[in-house]
Amino acid sequence: MFVRKVGGRGVELRRVSGGVVVSVFVRPNSKRFRLKVEGDDVVVFCRESPVKGRVNKELMKELSGIFKKRVEIVAGFTSRQKKVLIRDISINEAGSILSEYAGWV
Repeated sequence: MFVRKVGGRGVELRRVSGGVVVSVFVRPNSKRFRLKVEGDDVVVFCRESPVKGRVNKELMKELSGIFKKRVEIVAGFTSRQKKVLIRDISINEAGSILSEYAGWV
């Protein structure tokens, strides 16, 4: 396992077999989907409400579009704190995309 801090922040990306794991904090019922870095956390604002897995579906769909890779939730299915696995991506590529999209290069 390899850990990389990104963008001079405390955001950690963990290299695991099959891809990279990122910890995110989800805020449901937002006006639009977006990513933001607050301190050492990646905060994901989701439009959906946390009912019947709607937030999880939106999270996986939107992150798949951002990273152009398959994304799955590996921990925190019923929590706002989640760990997502981005499949078949290098830690450097994931860090670059996350930095660019979240606006903290």
